[in-house]
Amino acid sequence: MNDMTEFRAMIVEDDKDQAIIFARALERAGFQTTISRAGDVALEKLNNWVPDVIILDLYIPRIMGMEVLRHIRNDPRLAKTRIIAVTGSKQRAEEIRGKVDLVLIKPIGYDKLKELARQLMQLVKRQSRK
Repeated sequence: MNDMTEFRAMIVEDDKDQAIIFARALERAGFQTTISRAGDVALEKLNNWVPDVIILDLYIPRIMGMEVLRHIRNDPRLAKTRIIAVTGSKQRAEEIRGKVDLVLIKPIGYDKLKELARQLMQLVKRQSRK
């Protein structure tokens, strides 16, 4: 792949403002983004869209984040997708470590997200060259 490759990120977050912040940080790093505000919507999109990175809030409407995560991990098309879980619960963060690539505990500042997005882009670019 060359530098013109479009890298994709899906944000699964029911808080509209937080979803926009995630999307802006990822877009500034060069990702094409899509936002899903509920678990069932995310699963529907994943039928036709394979992202490089998914930001997954664990507490989302209709289908909870843990169920979305199970679906992602069981889908061979998504085997290389990096998963970043987002939660406001330190206990939930500890429970999910090892099941995802990274856990972020809310609240999350924009500067931290921007730096994380930049690092993710570097990682995804390296991975695509393999």
